[in-house]
Amino acid sequence: MKKLVLLCFVFILSGNFYGQETAAQKKEDKARTEKMAKDKAEAAKDKAAAKAKTAKEKIAKAKSNLKAKDQGAKAKNTAADKTAKAESEAKEAKKKVTKAKSDVKTNAKEEDQKVATAKSNVKTMAAESKEKVAKAAKAKSDAKAKAAEVTEKAIKTEKKSEKIQKTTTTAKTKKPAAKVKETNEKAPKVPDRVTGEYNGKKVYTGPRGGKYYINANGNKTYIQE
Repeated sequence: MKKLVLLCFVFILSGNFYGQETAAQKKEDKARTEKMAKDKAEAAKDKAAAKAKTAKEKIAKAKSNLKAKDQGAKAKNTAADKTAKAESEAKEAKKKVTKAKSDVKTNAKEEDQKVATAKSNVKTMAAESKEKVAKAAKAKSDAKAKAAEVTEKAIKTEKKSEKIQKTTTTAKTKKPAAKVKETNEKAPKVPDRVTGEYNGKKVYTGPRGGKYYINANGNKTYIQE
């Protein structure tokens, strides 16, 4: 019975340890997921910013080239063509900048959505973990109550067994009270063999097996067991 109680306690401690280990692992996974989502969002923003900067530099360079060429141009038509080309390049660059900004917004929106999804998943996992911990705590409480009940029953059973054993032992060892019969027979001149004691008096066994003691009157009192 003691082994059973010990096994119950070991099971309870193992469940408690498992519940704590699972909660710690999920907390670590949550932190890792959030960090990855944040790093991806920052990388996307940096990439978009670099594209925008390159586009601006191209526009500035195109304008500078156009200005230099206009100053050194000898013909209006040539200058107009170059201006048109520069404007076309500027428009193209502007389109690229606009597209880069749009891509940045799209990527940022997607990353925000991923982060929101990750947070939602983390909350769901946390709720599940909390529910598991609650179930583990209930199982621990139930096991503890069951162990207490088993222990109490074992104690009661043991006490009952001891009581039964004690009663049986007492019943076996207890002898029925001996009956005595007083007679007018006088004690023999030659005493019979002493074979015991009864209430502080010597018990004699006669030739025919009868047991007796000598009372205060000097007569025989037979003992009938």
